[in-house]
Amino acid sequence: MVRGFVVWAGLLAGFFAALPAVAGEMTAADARRFVVGKLFAYSCFEGTRGSGRVHADGSAAGTVQLQGDGPVRHAALPAGTLRVKGNSVCASVRGMMFEPCFNLEQTGTHSFRGTVYGLGFAYCDFTRRGARVNLAGTSRRPLSLQASATSR
Repeated sequence: MVRGFVVWAGLLAGFFAALPAVAGEMTAADARRFVVGKLFAYSCFEGTRGSGRVHADGSAAGTVQLQGDGPVRHAALPAGTLRVKGNSVCASVRGMMFEPCFNLEQTGTHSFRGTVYGLGFAYCDFTRRGARVNLAGTSRRPLSLQASATSR
């Protein structure tokens, strides 16, 4: 249960994090402006990895592969899960005994680290990616929507 909490907490931190122009801790306002609608890939301290996007309503959706092994699963958090409290980004998850808030720190031009306040050993690193994820596999050639000469 603790591992699951750490993974989700790290994911939530990263999904809502952002990068200001200068390295260091970020404000919640900076985070909101940078991350909403953008895609981030992540990897966590214990091997969990995936990608996801936060929406303006505080919901998030993406993929997760626990401990970097096994199936890649779809994960979604409902509207209002991620929210700003004062100058912190926090997560309201049904069934959790407390509402975790996150320390967000820039580590590069398009990367950051998210940790749960008080659990500095448990982190996820996030890197901003392109706008789309290839869900159809590794096809080298795009599919055509026009009928081929042989099918007419």
